[in-house]
Amino acid sequence: MKMERLIGILSILLQRERVTTPELAEHFEVSRRTIQRDVESLCQAGIPISTAQGAGGGISIMEGYRVDRTVLTDPEMQAILAGLRSLDSVSGTRRYAQLMEKLSAGTGGLVPGGTHMLIDLSSWYKTSLPPKIELIQGAIEQHRTIRFTYFSPKEESVRTVEPYYLVFHWSTWYVWGWCQTREDFRLFKLNRMTEPASGEPFEPRPAPLPDLEPERIFPVKYQVTILFDPACRWRLVEEYGADRFTVEPDGRLRFTGGFPDADSILSWVLTFGDKAELLEPQELREQLGDLTETLADRYRGKN
Repeated sequence: MKMERLIGILSILLQRERVTTPELAEHFEVSRRTIQRDVESLCQAGIPISTAQGAGGGISIMEGYRVDRTVLTDPEMQAILAGLRSLDSVSGTRRYAQLMEKLSAGTGGLVPGGTHMLIDLSSWYKTSLPPKIELIQGAIEQHRTIRFTYFSPKEESVRTVEPYYLVFHWSTWYVWGWCQTREDFRLFKLNRMTEPASGEPFEPRPAPLPDLEPERIFPVKYQVTILFDPACRWRLVEEYGADRFTVEPDGRLRFTGGFPDADSILSWVLTFGDKAELLEPQELREQLGDLTETLADRYRGKN
């Protein structure tokens, strides 16, 4: 990927007085023209790079810009390595570990062999997720649209999106981009996408960072009160934290919280079986009663 190569080139330039275009092209297994474009990108990013032609020439960083690599301590390098390994856990490759090896070239024992922090960003969808991430990464770098079928609670639709960011949030992966159907920026969950494909080139537009505040993405419509059996404490703590419920005199747990829609409330309560009682709001309590009667009839064999 281009960004990895840019970091690698910058690392080499910080470690060596001068390097030639053919050397970089061979090292990164790309063409000389690609290296020249990369150098131009680094210059545009504000890195003071100079080039000299002829014998003894090459690419170098202007004096005064170099930094002392030893300012990075072992724990800091361990944190960097943990972050890179976390990306490998998604892609299923050693690409980012190899990038770290390139970054650490010539630094002696700066990069420790082990780390005290392990981050795994993979999910249950280890087969289907990495190809989607790879395709979207390539589309972002090449400024190409992506087209996919998307499944949402309201509908199934085919979307064409200008992708700008891959986002890992709420323990899952999303792509943030301009939806040509809605004519606005939208957040799409990768697990709800099928048949993704790279599309036509597009001219990048100013892209704001996604606002990931839960209140904006999942606006609260219902405030609920639910009584839980004491045996449900571990789930409430795990899913919402220990400060979201109080203990009743009879030992039951009184939970209060906000939900964006009725379906999410009813389906969540049902996962607790007979160990949960929805108290409020009354309209949802009645809906849950009707639903449980329907389920009871179904499983008792009634039509």
